[in-house]
Amino acid sequence: MAVIKQGEHIHFSRAELDGRRAATVAAMQSRGLRALLIFRQESMYWLSGYDTFGYVYFQCLILTDDGRMALLLRAPDALQARFTSIVEDVRVWVDRAGASPADELREMLDGLDCAGGTLGVEWEAYGLTARNGQRLSAALDGFARLTDASDLISLLRLIKSPAEIAYVRRAGELVDAAYDAAVARTAPGAFEGDILADMQAAVFQGGGDDPANEYIIGSGAGAQMCRYYTGRRHLDANDQLTLEFAGAYRHYHACLMRTFVIGQPDPRLLAMHAACAESLHAAEAALRPGEPLSAVFEAHAAALDARGMRAFRLNACGYSLGTTYAPNWMDWPMLFAGQATLAQPGMVFFIHIIAFDAANGLAMTLGRTSLVGENGAESLSRAPIDLVMK
Repeated sequence: MAVIKQGEHIHFSRAELDGRRAATVAAMQSRGLRALLIFRQESMYWLSGYDTFGYVYFQCLILTDDGRMALLLRAPDALQARFTSIVEDVRVWVDRAGASPADELREMLDGLDCAGGTLGVEWEAYGLTARNGQRLSAALDGFARLTDASDLISLLRLIKSPAEIAYVRRAGELVDAAYDAAVARTAPGAFEGDILADMQAAVFQGGGDDPANEYIIGSGAGAQMCRYYTGRRHLDANDQLTLEFAGAYRHYHACLMRTFVIGQPDPRLLAMHAACAESLHAAEAALRPGEPLSAVFEAHAAALDARGMRAFRLNACGYSLGTTYAPNWMDWPMLFAGQATLAQPGMVFFIHIIAFDAANGLAMTLGRTSLVGENGAESLSRAPIDLVMK
């Protein structure tokens, strides 16, 4: 039998985690925060290694301005926290009629000398529902001042460390393996479910994780969808297949997006692919250190607009990638008009070029993940961007 040791299943060095905590505390102190109430699971993982899907219930990681951490969670996650995190102060709120974890959190904060101080809260968190947020506000009313600090750790996570970049690169290898599996399986009459199964098997067999959201797959009219929907079909002799998918490794993501043509290609699809390829290259060229991220969107839009496809494109062309949890692998910031955030080395972005001609039922997409380096964007995929025709 194996006895669980504190933090035996952590994927970063203790020194790196200590450095992240120090950076977070410094950011808190600059905002005058006595403590940070962390509800985003990716923040908990990044800061302490804690890895769970238990955030669907009330749980909170407290970080004080002197670096102490304490975690409040449900009983099923107590051993999970010991196994996957460096947090030693773990407290359990008990499932029972009338349970009030927000009140128990206030008691913890009182014991950590946080009464009367300013507390930063990650209000923008999937795990903190509106109902629990109201209960939190009520429990802390008169105890402390609350301020929105949803962006504090997100800003620190934006630039990846060398260890994180190594995980993103591995995710890039896994997404390429999924791409190869999709190309091999796609053919007239192929079942979408078999294509998905082969793609996901390639990731799991490579040691990867479930992605933070479902793979997007659609053929026929469904090729024009940007979201997963249930219900699988077989490919027609002449068809189009859109795929948006990710390799995930240690919860770090790298994505690809493609539309394949099955059978006889419509000439309009060939023109749409050429425009998407030109747009992708232009967007990647604009992803340079010191330049605003809006330049990426503007370059993508200009290329499509010049080919008469203004009505086909969307209002964003990508987003940051990193360590994220369900229900979404999209990270902050997005690539759209007016995005003033400056690109910096160590940032990772998924650039997707999407063109939907709804009037004629035509779809074309092209996307891949890039790492911002000192001299510009580096693609993390070896997959070609040539149009796949089966």
